[in-house]
Amino acid sequence: MLIISYFCICIPLTFKIHENMSKLRILYVASEINPFLQTSEVADFVRKLPQGMQERGMEIRILVPRFGLINERKNRLHEVVRLSGINIAVGDEEKPLTIKVASIPNAKLQVYFIDNEDYFHRKSVFFDKQNRFHADNDERAIFFCKGVIETVKKLGWAPDIVHCNDWMTSLIPMYLKATYKNDPLFHTTKTVFTVYNNKFEHKFNTDLIEKVKMMDIEDSMLANLQSADYEGFIKIGMQYSDAVIKAEEEYSEDLVQLFDEFNKDKKIDTIEQGDDLLDSYYNLYNDLVS
Repeated sequence: MLIISYFCICIPLTFKIHENMSKLRILYVASEINPFLQTSEVADFVRKLPQGMQERGMEIRILVPRFGLINERKNRLHEVVRLSGINIAVGDEEKPLTIKVASIPNAKLQVYFIDNEDYFHRKSVFFDKQNRFHADNDERAIFFCKGVIETVKKLGWAPDIVHCNDWMTSLIPMYLKATYKNDPLFHTTKTVFTVYNNKFEHKFNTDLIEKVKMMDIEDSMLANLQSADYEGFIKIGMQYSDAVIKAEEEYSEDLVQLFDEFNKDKKIDTIEQGDDLLDSYYNLYNDLVS
């Protein structure tokens, strides 16, 4: 059973339509989406939710990494030249960003893919064939998060909601609230961060903080990331997002303790999955912008 928990907002279980708000612009960001790639429950969730919101009249964009396991020919990916060519800084290095796009079969949804030869062309996602965690997964996440925001800027598309899914997207709420806080496209944007049970044990190098930094981000803002591990990324996502969602009923002991820690300062409400799931999300998004 899927359980949704979020901070500071109470959503009635009835379907509530806000006048003048049904045409919200929602950006979904995740590490994967069906049918292009599935390694966890994230892929199914991100496939279902955007279509449900689109059917309720909302305008949708979806961005994911173009991992090497995604077959470009089979899935008919093609480059969007007008969006490509940006250089993204990760620490002292700059990497070129390529944007590709494909349509979801049997749905009126397009998916944009963030691509870079160094980070996303290997034939694996987070672990290699020997089940070893890629040491540069932190850089891949940083590149992806920064690339998502810069791609949306190039699109000239102002999202009302940015819904971030899983640890790889966790830096986006902070970037939007700090580096991009005065950007007209994101001035009123609200963020949602969904936490999944996809924990890893790897600890990143001590230079993680420097690589994450952007303009207007001070060391004090990154205190929760000092641990340089999975929990650090989750804490950063929870800290800066406007709503936090627990996507599962049961979590590891570490994550339960983390939720309890945040629960001391922020109220957490829970809604169980059922026929009202999409309606509940609809209400959540509208309540955030009201």
